Amino acid sequence: MPARSEHSHLPNAAGVGYKPQHFQSIMENAGTVEWLEIHAENYMGDGGRPLAQLRHLSERFPISVHGVGLSIGGEGPLDPDHLARLKHLVDWLKPASFSEHLAWSTHDTHFYNDLLPLPYTDSTLTRVCDHINQVQDLLGRQMLLENPSSYLAFAESTWAEPAFLNEIAKRTGCGLLLDVNNVFVSATNLGYRPQEYIDAYPIDLVGEIHLGGHDEDEDDHGRPLLIDSHGAEVVDPVWSLLAYTLVRSGPKPTLVEWDTDVPDWPVLEAEAARAASALHAVKVAA
Repeated sequence: MPARSEHSHLPNAAGVGYKPQHFQSIMENAGTVEWLEIHAENYMGDGGRPLAQLRHLSERFPISVHGVGLSIGGEGPLDPDHLARLKHLVDWLKPASFSEHLAWSTHDTHFYNDLLPLPYTDSTLTRVCDHINQVQDLLGRQMLLENPSSYLAFAESTWAEPAFLNEIAKRTGCGLLLDVNNVFVSATNLGYRPQEYIDAYPIDLVGEIHLGGHDEDEDDHGRPLLIDSHGAEVVDPVWSLLAYTLVRSGPKPTLVEWDTDVPDWPVLEAEAARAASALHAVKVAA
């Protein structure tokens, strides 16, 4: 199968996370959507309909590859088989962007179906940087690192998250993926203002912005607990935080994620249209 995408960068426009049930609708009328993101692990097999559809999409849209299984923050070495499959995909697709999470999901031979948080310590910093350097060297490209959603704070952490991400980028040359929904979720769960996080964040290193839906719950003490689910519409406070962010960052590639209870295409496209409106507003104000 020949190499595909001729799109070398993401536009400062609205994108969505691609789902196969939307293939025909996207090909017929993508609306305001100008780029797509896929999860790498869904396209690491050989041939078949998923790669055939991806080939057609890549001829029309810039594609971002988003990894969810590398376990960048894991204590053990990165899985060489996973890395080999990822390299095969990236070499074939030549995507406009590749990103992963500041999280871990493996321990020894066990894989956990979640993206688990890390303590922000010097030893964690060294391990994460080593893993990022390994990935970037293998792929021959810069990767973006996404901030996590947090549900608790580690007592042993000695770095604030924005400073920790900035130091990782400084040491490795990676870029950053800013998920504003994750910021809102973490701020609510841990009791700080999300705008303060954005003010402290190294905004000049952002290559991509994400936003998505979350679920509302309560902890054992009756306090609000938000769960990053990607299974609902983006709530108004997150849209407001996006606007706050864009004033500081300027227009950036902005993606709507919707991974569970995926709606019909018009609903997802309407979310993308709202992101496009937010980008247009900051362009006009510039």
